[in-house]
Amino acid sequence: MAMINIRYAIEDDLPQILLIYNEVILETTAIFEYRPHTLEMRRDWFRLRQQLGFPVFVAEENGRILGLSSIGPFRNWAAYKYSVEDSVYVAAAMRGRGIGKKLLPPLIEAAKQLEMHTIIASIEAGNEASLQLHKSFGFVESAHFKEVGYKFGRWLDLKFLQLILNTPSAPTEE
Repeated sequence: MAMINIRYAIEDDLPQILLIYNEVILETTAIFEYRPHTLEMRRDWFRLRQQLGFPVFVAEENGRILGLSSIGPFRNWAAYKYSVEDSVYVAAAMRGRGIGKKLLPPLIEAAKQLEMHTIIASIEAGNEASLQLHKSFGFVESAHFKEVGYKFGRWLDLKFLQLILNTPSAPTEE
């Protein structure tokens, strides 16, 4: 078995990232979206992450992208500047191989390096794998919103899990 390598994503990874992202949209409740995204939409997303200084990581094996993770703004108001939201997605055929466990630690470390104070994970309440993944890294449930999404003919609950970091060293209101 080849080694799974976790690295920063590059623009050439976007077609494979798009395949994973669209499968998650079309087949799961992990993303509250109905329609697949285009490559241009993923390119815009990736470039915005780069402009904001937020990382995107990929899990790669033999040139194939197996999963991705990222952090980005939680909300756009100034006082939320120390809060980020994470995303972790794994290709359908690769789930259950521990790839999420490899993709989450670099996000946590990146958030610390960026002097963030908290990472928030918004997870569909029935997604036990994602809930357990986050809890295994110290995330705790902080909110449970009932019936906030509608997909696949049913109402979906959303849980927020949160990891408080010991950063920033000197928060400001600037």
